[in-house]
Amino acid sequence: MPVVVVESPAKAKTINGYLGKDYTVLASYGHVRDLVGKDGSVDTDGSWDMTWEVPADSKKRIKDIADALADDPNLILATDPDREGEAISWHLQEALLARRGIKKDMPVSRVAFNAITKKAVQEAIANPRDIDTPLVHAYLARRALDYLVGFNLSPVLWRKLPGSKSAGRVQSVCLRLVVEREMEIEAFDAREYWSVRAMLETPRGQQFEARLVALAGKKLDRFDLADATQAELAVQAVESRDLTVTSVEAKPATRNPSPPFMTSTLQQEASRKFGMGAKACMSTAQRLYEAGHITYMRTDGIDMAPEAVAEARAAIQDRYGKAYTPAEPRTYKNKAKNAQEAHECIRPTDMSKATDDLRLEKDQKQLYDLIWKRTLASQMAAAKMERTTVTIADAGGQVELRATGQVVVFDGFMKVYTEGRDDDAPTGDDDKRLPAIHDGDIAKKVAGAYKDDFAKLVENDKTSDALVDAVDAQPSNARLAPSAAVLGQQSFTQPPPRYTEATLVKKMEELGIGRPSTYASILSTIVDRGYARKEGNRLFPEDQGRLVTVFLSNYFRRYVSYDFTAGLEEELDEVSAGGKNYKDVLDRFWRDFSAAIGETSELRITEVLDKINEVLSPHIFPDKGDGSDPRLCPKCGEGRLSMRTARSGGAFIGCGNYPECRYTRPFGPPGMEGENQGDERMLGVEPESGMEVWLKSGRFGPYVQLGEATEENKKPKRSSLPKTWPPESIDFDKGMQLLTLPREVGTHPEDGEPITTNLGRYGPYVMHKRPEDAKPVYANLSDEEEVFTIGMNRAVEVLADKRANPRGAGRAAAKALRDLGEHPENGGAMAVMEGRFGPYIKWEKVNATLPKDVSPEELTVAQAVELIAAKAAKSPKKKAAAKKPAAKKKPAAKKATAKKAVPKT
Repeated sequence: MPVVVVESPAKAKTINGYLGKDYTVLASYGHVRDLVGKDGSVDTDGSWDMTWEVPADSKKRIKDIADALADDPNLILATDPDREGEAISWHLQEALLARRGIKKDMPVSRVAFNAITKKAVQEAIANPRDIDTPLVHAYLARRALDYLVGFNLSPVLWRKLPGSKSAGRVQSVCLRLVVEREMEIEAFDAREYWSVRAMLETPRGQQFEARLVALAGKKLDRFDLADATQAELAVQAVESRDLTVTSVEAKPATRNPSPPFMTSTLQQEASRKFGMGAKACMSTAQRLYEAGHITYMRTDGIDMAPEAVAEARAAIQDRYGKAYTPAEPRTYKNKAKNAQEAHECIRPTDMSKATDDLRLEKDQKQLYDLIWKRTLASQMAAAKMERTTVTIADAGGQVELRATGQVVVFDGFMKVYTEGRDDDAPTGDDDKRLPAIHDGDIAKKVAGAYKDDFAKLVENDKTSDALVDAVDAQPSNARLAPSAAVLGQQSFTQPPPRYTEATLVKKMEELGIGRPSTYASILSTIVDRGYARKEGNRLFPEDQGRLVTVFLSNYFRRYVSYDFTAGLEEELDEVSAGGKNYKDVLDRFWRDFSAAIGETSELRITEVLDKINEVLSPHIFPDKGDGSDPRLCPKCGEGRLSMRTARSGGAFIGCGNYPECRYTRPFGPPGMEGENQGDERMLGVEPESGMEVWLKSGRFGPYVQLGEATEENKKPKRSSLPKTWPPESIDFDKGMQLLTLPREVGTHPEDGEPITTNLGRYGPYVMHKRPEDAKPVYANLSDEEEVFTIGMNRAVEVLADKRANPRGAGRAAAKALRDLGEHPENGGAMAVMEGRFGPYIKWEKVNATLPKDVSPEELTVAQAVELIAAKAAKSPKKKAAAKKPAAKKKPAAKKATAKKAVPKT
């Protein structure tokens, strides 16, 4: 039987169902080879040879494929239809040749399909091709570039910037976007401006709102009403005049649908509508693809196959009628900067199947519904609107107001789908509905319309004292009184918003940085390595991310520039199209990059720190506003503060007058509590010794200290704050409580040895050492408060539990989070358990950790089986557990008792 190889067991199972028993379908479990993880694996002498290795897990996969080929040497490589899929096929071929699983002259078929449907798979099998060499070369170039940057630039970071983890060719550029946006926000200077709006009423009693657009015959720009005084004059001008509608202009408008999804737009929309991260989005889409529900999900193409367009139009007419089906099919042109290696858009494989027609898990249902609606909407008729602009003015033309709105005449594609809006997208009044308004209508002001609005503005201090005084002094005056029909409202310009995953992907796509298939892993990397963090849906740079970005931007500016990175992407696209030699691209890159690496060899750490202090000064040493030097040490008043690096990694702010002054605080801007984050604060005086009790902050966090370091008292008593105790909550009593640690509970009733409690690296604990013990016994306590309150009986009990079960004393049995039922192939219960280091799947003797991007609720049975198989393959002791239990043998027939043999003499 011909052997068909795909990446995953789920995909293999689906395809095996389409091909039947005449084919053997096996999974490679992704890549089967990788570069050897050490320096020198990429030869930079011009040959660009690469040293590959087959991991232990993959050796078994290669052996299984080779064994299957022994019966029928007909190999069909059916990996994904993109660059990475092509690379996996190439690696498989090379690994099998090295293992002699196939011969050099043996033909190998490469097939590719954009959807896992019976028709698509069978058509691909019937039309094989050779491995696409240019596509493989593009992969090799990218892999070599990423390796060269990682293995050459990362060590420079480690040496010159302690605490940094790594640098990446595209990852560092992505991080630069996040850091520069944060610096824009910090440098932003808000500007005040005022707007005036009025609530008006038509002769027929229908209300509508209008805003002031012209005053004294002059059109108002955004900042023309710059303060409360000008706003008050504008409010008076509107209030004191009778208003009439001078024009009503209605214009028809058309709104066309968005194109169908490609990878980046799918990630953006899933983020906007469901808060789904890029990694989770791609994982969910992968499962939909492998189940045959959608086309391939890693694509930068928005074209749709003609037969799919016909299916979509038929589904539209069937569900919504002829009016929603345009006369001609819609076509879309890709706007992506580097739209190479493009495939078909992401769409359902069967347009007639809506979400409710399929049995899907929650996350798959959400994403499939999004894809199905967007695909159908992309082929539907345009929405038709009528946009109306109403102009209102006084008889003398001194004030002019405007009201805008729109009416949807025909909803068209909007009946099915409307694209989400980014949080930072501009909003206006165009979507408001207006009542019937006619030219010449009297526009009467509605008294009391803004009563609640004005009260909220006053309560939130959003209006000026002058306006509030005017109301108090003349309550009958309608200028801005609670009974007013006109409202002046203060606003400030806003800084650019922080990136979300959706807007960051959009920006990277606009700049031509990275590829659609890599966005999810890039975003995960900068968060996993502690360079950025997600709060809600926003990305914030961590301090270490700032340091890395500043370092790279100053010493490797070219390699984190947006234009250079996008230009390199274009070159790689040319390689994949067969227009460039990948070795030439690598030669040019390495010549300049290696020279840049060499230039940093003489760079001193002090130079690096001085540069970082200079660039980040507005962030870590902000202006105090009193004219004083923000870098002057608050403790000694002589030394200047600067960023320093610790041997253990990380950064902190320290006094330049060290060692005479030992002032330190964590790296970053001064905090809001006290004068400065980490500033020393005296809590009181210890009565017996007369020593001062201080709250301090060091490079490892806040702590309390008794007295100051002197020649006689070189190591004053200290105690770190528990993580749950914020520094601002510490008073003298709490400080003294911490300084009593370690606390002696009493002596053990059996041996008379002391039992003590303390706060340790891993939390609160109780400790006891018997005379015969080689080491003390430490038992964890459940609560930090127990350190100060635990009594003898409880302490003895906890220690006894620890001694009885030293590997997990006091730890409850693992909790089952979800029952997955029986293993579909081998039997035996499967369950998701709550583990000390995260959730895991338990089956027989196999414990398989859940990936970070898969939650227990989202885990499918197929995924669980795959994870169990992968885990079992890694551990020789557990391999037997993953195999199908052997059939029970029938008991042997009972033999007749044999006579005892007599030896011959």
